[in-house]
Amino acid sequence: MIIQTITWQQSLPIRHKVLWPNKPEIFCQIEEDKDANHYGVFIDEQLVCVASLYTKTINRVTRVRLRKFATLKEFQGKGVSGKLLEHMILDLKAQGTHYFWCDARESALSFYKRFGMQACSERFYKADVAYYKMEVAL
Repeated sequence: MIIQTITWQQSLPIRHKVLWPNKPEIFCQIEEDKDANHYGVFIDEQLVCVASLYTKTINRVTRVRLRKFATLKEFQGKGVSGKLLEHMILDLKAQGTHYFWCDARESALSFYKRFGMQACSERFYKADVAYYKMEVAL
């Protein structure tokens, strides 16, 4: 398993296949992609997991948002996503990030809680999928 930075373009096929397969691929791209940091996990040279980090610093407080975190179905439940999340959190701590947050699908709450993240919102919906905002101070 190799974790490395990738381009946002490399992340699109996995985002599309895993997160929003019933929408056009362009739906999985966001305007801020060009300014974000994108990570990928490769197994036997195949990209199997992607995640993107979007940074905002206001009043010297840096908050990084995780978005578009997706793992191919055949690699889910094998620790791939956890290794990537752990890697990104370590990178963010080393960079002096203050807060790390995401909009987590309700079905993934227990996953994020394993990394110290806590729900900090009421349930809300995006395209009929239930989410909670989760964050952790680093």
